[in-house]
Amino acid sequence: MLVEEFPDDVSMRVSHETIYQALYVQAKGGLRRELTTYLRTRRKQRKSRSSTERRGRISDMVNIADRPFDPDDRSVPGHWEGDEIIGKDHKSALVTVVERQTRYAVIIRLPDGHGPEPVARVIAERFGEFPTRMRKSLTWDQGVEMGQHKQITAATKMDVYFCDPHSPWQRGTNENTNGLIRGFFPKGTDFRDVTDEEVAHVEYLINTRPRPTLELQTPADMFEKLLMR
Repeated sequence: MLVEEFPDDVSMRVSHETIYQALYVQAKGGLRRELTTYLRTRRKQRKSRSSTERRGRISDMVNIADRPFDPDDRSVPGHWEGDEIIGKDHKSALVTVVERQTRYAVIIRLPDGHGPEPVARVIAERFGEFPTRMRKSLTWDQGVEMGQHKQITAATKMDVYFCDPHSPWQRGTNENTNGLIRGFFPKGTDFRDVTDEEVAHVEYLINTRPRPTLELQTPADMFEKLLMR
């Protein structure tokens, strides 16, 4: 060991993390492929301890890999994808949740904080309006705002699944809808200066917009048909 061979020279010591980073970051091309074969995990990318700790802030997460349907399967209604759109200076936000089959969007303004408690509360309140058959699951990223996901499940009966880190495509329906919402509320919008009526109007416009993916039907029409079954 270096400590034993150079007991009085701290410059001759290196941590295991530095060694890993040297392999992953500095080695390139064929040399990278050769070196990674000697690693126990065979991983091509190093996951830092700090990133693991950040992901670990939410307890009892169920990964999207355990979701009981294929990512391309939209045959069963009642499965949702959600996220936050953060306002100016991170002081306010919108909660955006989209039903995968119909693309029906729910948009909720959070003018006074967007942590776990207000997010859980507004989702429980809004989804209480829908029948149980339309509340099967909710897929989210690993943002700390979902720290009360178990409370959401208790209130709505929706199972909550979490995407892999830095994988927005795993909830692509929500990402696409957020792009539409940004057309009305661009980056830098302070949602404290926006009214609930304005948010509801944007929700209406998005849900009554014919979609080519729905054969030019609107999300609102398709969602209403499901509610009437």
